[in-house]
Amino acid sequence: MDKSLLLGLPVLLYCFRVLSGSFRHRDNAVSEVIIEEDDYSDVQVVQCRMCHLQFPGEKCSRGRGICTATTEEACTVARIFKKDGAPWLTFMGCLKNCANVKNIKWSVYLVTFKCCRGYDLCNEKL
Repeated sequence: MDKSLLLGLPVLLYCFRVLSGSFRHRDNAVSEVIIEEDDYSDVQVVQCRMCHLQFPGEKCSRGRGICTATTEEACTVARIFKKDGAPWLTFMGCLKNCANVKNIKWSVYLVTFKCCRGYDLCNEKL
């Protein structure tokens, strides 16, 4: 396993958060959703499967659990594939401003993110 690429995984996640707009300043936001206290009954709370590291053919080896997505978050599954299409690594959890992306090049790997928010643990089946 290429440890330097594995150590670069947090950098990759940071880049996706920046690209998806989760670090944009409130002053520059075009539109914001304002939730009043009376509207909390309409906010859907979604629980997501969480696993920080899962290699092909193995169970979750780090960070297994459940996270609760806030109103700005969604459940996500990220898969990293080798260029030949062979799976290399999977991670799941809650991600702010999640965006579906497919086959983004990252060094010698391809990265795919899938997001959902329809029901609890929806990212188990993605």
